[in-house]
Amino acid sequence: MSNNTWIDHGDNAWQLTAASLVALQSVPGLVVLHAGWVKHKWAINSAFMAFYAFGAVLISWSVWAYKVGFGDYMLPFAGIPGPAIDIGYQLKQSTLPTANLTQAFPQATMIYFQFVFAAITLVITAGSYLCRMNFFAWMIFVPLWLTFSYSIGAFSLWGGGFLFKMGVIDYSGGYVIHLSSGTAGFVGAWWIGPRLQEDLEDNEPNNILLMLVGAGILWIGWNGFNGGDPYTASADAGVAVLNTNICTAMSSIVWVICDLIYYKRPSVIGAIQGMITGLVAITPAAGVVAGWGAIVLGLGSGSIPWISMNIAGKKLSLFQHVDDTLGVFHTHFVGALVGGFGTGLFATVKGCAAFGLTNPGGAIEGNGRQVWLQIVGALFIIGWNIVWTSLIMAFIKYVCRVPLRMTEEQLMIGDYAIHGEEPYTFAHYNRNQRGKKHDVEDGLMGIITGKNPAGESSDKVSGGDEIQPVKEKRMSSQE
Repeated sequence: MSNNTWIDHGDNAWQLTAASLVALQSVPGLVVLHAGWVKHKWAINSAFMAFYAFGAVLISWSVWAYKVGFGDYMLPFAGIPGPAIDIGYQLKQSTLPTANLTQAFPQATMIYFQFVFAAITLVITAGSYLCRMNFFAWMIFVPLWLTFSYSIGAFSLWGGGFLFKMGVIDYSGGYVIHLSSGTAGFVGAWWIGPRLQEDLEDNEPNNILLMLVGAGILWIGWNGFNGGDPYTASADAGVAVLNTNICTAMSSIVWVICDLIYYKRPSVIGAIQGMITGLVAITPAAGVVAGWGAIVLGLGSGSIPWISMNIAGKKLSLFQHVDDTLGVFHTHFVGALVGGFGTGLFATVKGCAAFGLTNPGGAIEGNGRQVWLQIVGALFIIGWNIVWTSLIMAFIKYVCRVPLRMTEEQLMIGDYAIHGEEPYTFAHYNRNQRGKKHDVEDGLMGIITGKNPAGESSDKVSGGDEIQPVKEKRMSSQE
């Protein structure tokens, strides 16, 4: 039996529960959401990019990166790197030394809790790179970006760095996670280049019901995402959970209404996009705003990113030259700016105090300076990620000599060329994966083309017309 008087078993239980909820957001949440969102030939690769990132981040985080984000002071934006795998270190009381904060649970709990946040940031970023990034380049990118980008933002805003000391509010990662992933996703997508033209034109999601499953896990998992950041099972944790759900519901409904007005029909994928932007926008503000503030943020996150995606995204040339596969820029970058700026406006004195902050609220409380602090924090995260994402991509391409983009053959075939596996093995949806001869020998050609294979010879079938894919440019809110 432990004699540690500092431990609160209720806090430890909640923190581990919250961490597990956040872990489920990535695996299986975003794994299946991404897999269902892309066309069928990219389902496995898209899921595996998320799955790999989750594991690679954990090893990197435990061996050196956790202490860059939450360790002893080295620079105003970084702690001293080092291992967090010693049993003595893991069993001792959790401490954020540069921030002068302690928690009533062990260091191991804090390491894991912060890991799941780091992991989901890389998984979100992957959403911009799907359907063409070389998997080997992704394997190198994950630990490098975690170290030189994510951990820097985490230390600066949470670990006691200069933005923390300035008083920038980021309750649970609006800047550290979402603004950074939105920036890195957009910049990295430019470096990698676009998908094949046929994949841009024929980009039907292969399983919208699977997307809804992933979206549901993401939404409910966010209770741990925002509810865990007070580091205690406090009243403010309850406020954060309630506000998270209020804002998310409002945002999704507003997005659907915008779709109805503009496109004359409600979109399930649009509702998911609105859900995501609501979750993103409430994240920097969750426990410091009132319930009415969560509603106002939901109005903003359901409409401003919608305009960004469906109006600006179609008309501005910048967005025509960067292939952001899942629109991560609009959902996470724009959504995070809505939430971060809204935090500066709507933060309350009572909410800040309940979270343990000394900030005298936001503009509604007469503290207009908080708006400017939020802008400064956003500019640092954006600038840092533009520079370091570019440096890392250039390092992989020019120093490691690893192509950022798949070969043309891999781009044409998809999963089977990269992994030797297909997402739906009961039917060969992608004829190029195994070749016409194989399909004819297996009697599959007729099934695929809607003909009776028994009624035609192999020669006739093999010389038949090629299947012409349906090419329909989806509206942006459904991409």
